[in-house]
Amino acid sequence: MRIFRARSVEYRGVVGSSGRRRPYALPLIFLAVQTLAMLWFGAHRWGVSLTLLTLAPLLAGAACAWRARRDRFAGNWSALALSMLLWAGGMAGNAVAGWWLDSWTGVAGLSMLLFILYGVPIIVAAASTRRETWPVRVIDAALALALGYLFFRHTFAFATMEGTSDTGVTSLRLMFDIENLFIALFALLRLAAATDAAERAFFRALTDYAFVYLATAAYINHVQSDADYGSWSDLVIPIPFLLLAALALADDPARRGVSALRGADMFGRIVRAGGPIMLPVSLLVVAGTLVGRHPGLAIAGCAVAIFGYGARTILVQLQGQRARDELRHLLGTDALTGLASRRELDRSLEREWARARRGGGGIALLMIDVDHFKLLNDSFGHPAADRHLRSVAQALAAGSARATDVVARYGGEEFAVVLPDATPAQARDQAERLRAAVEALGLPSPTSGGRVTVSIGVAHSEQIEDGEAASLVAAADNALYAAKQAGRNRVEAATASRSA
Repeated sequence: MRIFRARSVEYRGVVGSSGRRRPYALPLIFLAVQTLAMLWFGAHRWGVSLTLLTLAPLLAGAACAWRARRDRFAGNWSALALSMLLWAGGMAGNAVAGWWLDSWTGVAGLSMLLFILYGVPIIVAAASTRRETWPVRVIDAALALALGYLFFRHTFAFATMEGTSDTGVTSLRLMFDIENLFIALFALLRLAAATDAAERAFFRALTDYAFVYLATAAYINHVQSDADYGSWSDLVIPIPFLLLAALALADDPARRGVSALRGADMFGRIVRAGGPIMLPVSLLVVAGTLVGRHPGLAIAGCAVAIFGYGARTILVQLQGQRARDELRHLLGTDALTGLASRRELDRSLEREWARARRGGGGIALLMIDVDHFKLLNDSFGHPAADRHLRSVAQALAAGSARATDVVARYGGEEFAVVLPDATPAQARDQAERLRAAVEALGLPSPTSGGRVTVSIGVAHSEQIEDGEAASLVAAADNALYAAKQAGRNRVEAATASRSA
C-alpha cells in the first residue's frame, strides 16, 4: 500500500464553462508535453511525471492569483490560489522523496498534511462573500484553521507515518469522497443562487473544477490506487488543475457586460444565508469523529465551532444594523441641501400631529419658497442655483434654534419647517426671523432687488380633535400663495380650523 499512501490520499477537496472563448491551449500543451515525457524518459518517467504533477497545480494557482488582481471576487480567487499552492507542496514532497530520498516514508506526514490543508481555503472560498468585513473573515480563517487541524488529526487516526491498514484505506477513501462531493454540491448551490456577474463567474469556475476533481479523485483512489507514478493514469491527475487554470484565465463576463442569470430570490437568500454555517458545521462533524480517540480535541473543536459562529453572527448583525442605520439616514436626508427629506418631513408632521392631538397642544407649519427661482435658474444656471439652495437651507437650519423643530426640503425650491408646541405668535415670529436671515445672506439674484429672498406661509392648529395633517399643509400653502400675491419677500399667516 506504499503507492496509495504516497499518491491516492492526497485527493481531497474541490464544473462548466461560461464565456465564448476559453484558453484551452494551455491544457492541451501541458498534456502533450506530459505524454511526450512518458514516451521519452522510459524508466525515469516517474520522476518527470511527479515534476509535471507538481507544476499543474502551480499553473492553476498562478492563474487564480492573476484573476484575483483584476476580479471583484479577489478574496475567493486568492483562496483558490492558496489551495493550489498547498496541493503542489504536497506533490513536491513526493517528488523530492522519489528523486533524492528514494522513499516516500520520510515525507509522508508532511505531504499528507499539505494535501489535507489544501481543502481548507476552498471551503472558505465556497462559504464566503465579498460583502463580509475583515473581522468576519478573520473568524472564518480561524474556523478554517481549526477544521484543517482536526481533519489532520482525524486522518492520522487511520494513517500513520509507517503505513495504513486496509480498514484505514477504505475509511480514508470514503472520507475524501464525501468531502469532495460536499464541496462540489455546495459550490453548485452557490452558483445557482449567484446574482452578480463576477460572483457567478467565480462559482461557475469553482463548480466546474470541483466536479472534475471529484471524478478524477474517485478514479485515482478507487481504480488506480495501486498504480505507480509514471503510469499512463498520471495523464488524468492534472486535468482538474488545467481546467481551473483555463477558467481563471478566461474572459471575465462582468467585463464583457454579461449579466448573471438571477435565481429565485428566496432560494438565493436561503443559500447565501446558509453559506456561513458551512465552516462551523464541517468543524462539528469532524470533531464528532474524534470523540472516541481524542475526546479533548472533540470538545475543543465543538467549542470553537459554536463560539466562532456565535461571534460571527454578532458581527454580521452589527454590520447589518449599521447598514440599516445608514440607509435610514440616506432616506431621511435630502442629498442636495443636507436637510430632512420630504419623506422625513411627512413622518415628522404625522408624528407631531398625533402628539398634539393626544396632548391637546398646538402645532405650526411654515411653507417657504425661494422667490423668482426659475428666473435665477435660467439666468445663472443649475450649478449656481443649487449653491443658492444650499445657502438658503443652511440659513433656515441655523435659524431654527429649538431641537424639536424639523427643517426639511419640501421639493424643488420649497422648504418646510414643523414647529411643535408653538403658538401662532411664536410661529409668525420664527417665520419673520427666517425670512430676514435669508435676505441677509445677500445672495445675488437677477431680480430688481438684486438679492435672493423667500416668501413664507404660516399655518397653525390647536386643540386638535380629529382630521389629518394634510389640512395644515393646505392652510400653509394658501398662506404662501397669499404672500407671493402680496409682493413676495414677506410672511403671511393662516389658521386651520379648531378641530383640524
